[in-house]
Amino acid sequence: MMELSVAQKTEIYERGFVKIPGVVPRIMVNDALKAMNHSIGNGIPLEDIHKVRSQSYCPEIQRLPVITDLLNATPAFSLAESLLGAGKINRSGGAQIALRFPSYAKTARPNLAPHIDGTWSEHNGVPKGRVLNFAMIACVLLSDVPEQYCGNFTVWPGTHHAFAKYLREHGPEALTDGGLPKIEMPEAHHVTGQAGDVVFAHYLLAHTAAVNLSPHVRYAVFFRLTPNDRPKGPETGAERREAILDPWLEWPGLAEIAKKDRPAEVATR
Repeated sequence: MMELSVAQKTEIYERGFVKIPGVVPRIMVNDALKAMNHSIGNGIPLEDIHKVRSQSYCPEIQRLPVITDLLNATPAFSLAESLLGAGKINRSGGAQIALRFPSYAKTARPNLAPHIDGTWSEHNGVPKGRVLNFAMIACVLLSDVPEQYCGNFTVWPGTHHAFAKYLREHGPEALTDGGLPKIEMPEAHHVTGQAGDVVFAHYLLAHTAAVNLSPHVRYAVFFRLTPNDRPKGPETGAERREAILDPWLEWPGLAEIAKKDRPAEVATR
């Protein structure tokens, strides 16, 4: 089993994300790109464009092994287990295929709009009034992203800590209106990298996709991972609110690093 180093674990604890270079072999990257480009070549119905932008491009292939094996059959899976626990996550049954096409803009730097996954927006399929929280994002880069404004996976470092504190004070219901809790936001960080790199990010980390001013399509696949021992039932399931209030509850791989800062009311669970 491959495992993240203490330094890498500390980075995801402190900043909310970490990038691991060269995890996915080039042959698997190319196979996935071929499948995506074949799908795109068949066309996207105009009436579906907002839905696929928010949910997934190429929906007919997002559950095929050519996509799911980017996590399931590479070191990315054991690296994820080193954070969420050995045997605590199932092999993925599907992924979000996230493409960012070039913009006509040349120099404009529009405002970035951060969000937290699993909260309602008009086209993303999350029901109003629900919070479909999970534990961790695993982003597989399938194209090179060498600089800012290339459609980058863009994050606001440390906001997972600030949001957890806010939600302990105001309750998880603060997420159900589809907006972000009102906190002071740090400067955004555009994640750069190469095809085959993997980025792990905490569920509560504010993030978005930057506008793509490059001449190339940005290709990436996102997996959203939830521990398989999460309690099931009408009051838990996809809405395990304890894991919002205690953001490291489902991260045994970070238990030692996180314990000093966990809130007193949950630190002994």
